[in-house]
Amino acid sequence: MFEFDTSWLEIDPWLITVIVIIIIAFIALAINRGIRAHRLQVSAGREDLIGKTAEVKTALEPKGVVSVQGERWTAISEKGNILPNEEVIITKVNGLILYVTKKE
Repeated sequence: MFEFDTSWLEIDPWLITVIVIIIIAFIALAINRGIRAHRLQVSAGREDLIGKTAEVKTALEPKGVVSVQGERWTAISEKGNILPNEEVIITKVNGLILYVTKKE
């Protein structure tokens, strides 16, 4: 009968053990990072705007324009007129209109 020489196919058991440990560590790290990312609170949308500071671009008499995080929004002052370059706090969001009060 014909026999093959398989002595060159032998793999050191320590090499297999090290590779398995590395693969398990990588999978554990990926799962850990995935769980952390899943638990992070989303900070986008209009709910995130409430309580933020905005800068008045055009006078709010009571309607005007403010800048929030580099974006321009239409805003309505809830208490009196507010001059340009003053800071305001966003108190409410209704559609694309922000309701603001003067920052004290």
